[in-house]
Amino acid sequence: MSAAAFEARVREALRAGRRWYPAEFLFWLAAFAAFLLLPGQLLLLNEVAILALFALSLDLVLGYAGIVSLGHAAFLGMGAYAAGLLARHVTADPLAGLACGMAAAGLLGLATSPLVLRGSDLTRLMVTLGVALILYELANSFASVTGGADGLQGIMMAPVLGLFDFDLFGRTAYLYSLSVLFLLFLVARRVVGSPFGLSLRAIRDNPLRASASGVPNGRRLAAVYALAAAYAGAAGALLAQTTQFVSLDVLDFHRSADLMLVLIIGGAGYLYGGLVGAIAFKLLQDGIASLTPQYWMFWIGLFLVLFVLGGREVIHGAVRAVVGRVARFGRGAAR
Repeated sequence: MSAAAFEARVREALRAGRRWYPAEFLFWLAAFAAFLLLPGQLLLLNEVAILALFALSLDLVLGYAGIVSLGHAAFLGMGAYAAGLLARHVTADPLAGLACGMAAAGLLGLATSPLVLRGSDLTRLMVTLGVALILYELANSFASVTGGADGLQGIMMAPVLGLFDFDLFGRTAYLYSLSVLFLLFLVARRVVGSPFGLSLRAIRDNPLRASASGVPNGRRLAAVYALAAAYAGAAGALLAQTTQFVSLDVLDFHRSADLMLVLIIGGAGYLYGGLVGAIAFKLLQDGIASLTPQYWMFWIGLFLVLFVLGGREVIHGAVRAVVGRVARFGRGAAR
């Protein structure tokens, strides 16, 4: 392939990454319309939005960079505790807490990235899990700061932008979380559709070839790992602010395990996979728990086993086919 042809392919790939399709507009329109259509489910929808942002953060490192992680809850917890402590001791402004949570988690991701970038996938799994376990024990030990097993209580949040008070029905919480999710999704979409995002996929597919082509593998992976950590910190900050409580549960292993299940359901490597997976997982969890409060984990486990064994590729293929048809229809209408 000539240099000109290769450059043309790269330009086309970048243009395709920036192009919006009708299905995407419908997705976000439905998400914001849910505020009016499902007024009694806003607390659940707020949890879905936060989980979707958390899944988006893992998708950046797993789906696009190929970095596996079983300790992503470390960044969720860091963001939650940073935002909660800021609200208790400094300022109750939600946007300041959001920025603080993202900064704290991003710095943690940058500091731990050298550990994650070495070794095999199994090594990365153990290192990320170890980081999360260390933070869990630290949060439990320094009870005078974090509240320990009793949790960080007494968090009072100021109105968002000084106008919108948090209420018991989740109206402000859902719109706030969904707006943050949408804005950070736009940033992530821009990142994965840029030359930086293309280099990440090259590293994921063949790190040796990418390095031989002049791609600084270590710096690129460290950068995306810190960015994903900041996104997880944003999810943690939203969780702390909308519930006004932080417990050790945000650092627990089950948070990271649930996140992996979300990406298994939705699929990794395309940004909407984490979002769709979060919706499906949370609705499935809530629906089964309401039907069988004692055995809901058994039924979710059974569903996931059957889904992975037989239904995953069929469902993903059907979803991609529908999205592809809608996209072709949109391109035809544009012409």
